[in-house]
Amino acid sequence: MATVFTMIINGDIPGTFLHRDEHCVVFMSINPMAPGHALVVPIEEIDHWIDASDELSAHLFAVAHRVAKAQERAFGCEKVGMIIAGYEVPHTHIHLIPTNDMSQLSFANAAASVDRDDLEAWADAIRNEL
Repeated sequence: MATVFTMIINGDIPGTFLHRDEHCVVFMSINPMAPGHALVVPIEEIDHWIDASDELSAHLFAVAHRVAKAQERAFGCEKVGMIIAGYEVPHTHIHLIPTNDMSQLSFANAAASVDRDDLEAWADAIRNEL
């Protein structure tokens, strides 16, 4: 059965995309820890990130690097935190979270939902910096 991320990638359920190429996508989190929280997700369903090929891992991190720089410019944050947890969805993904202190890097801070207008505004801000 396809993961929720595969359903987003395939357009079966909506996603707010920042990037797409033949190897991965980047879309906004619908349970953000902070404004601008995005996910870098390989198109291939890989459960544990250490099972990704070296080439795919390098590509994911290169895309994450580029998006994080855009997030930093868009939100004027102190740092963009990165989390690879792998428990929420069995499909490798890299969380990129604009932060101003360490306490923002907690799944306890994840919003239960987000207003679609806020999500689009955050995405536009990041896209403008990409």
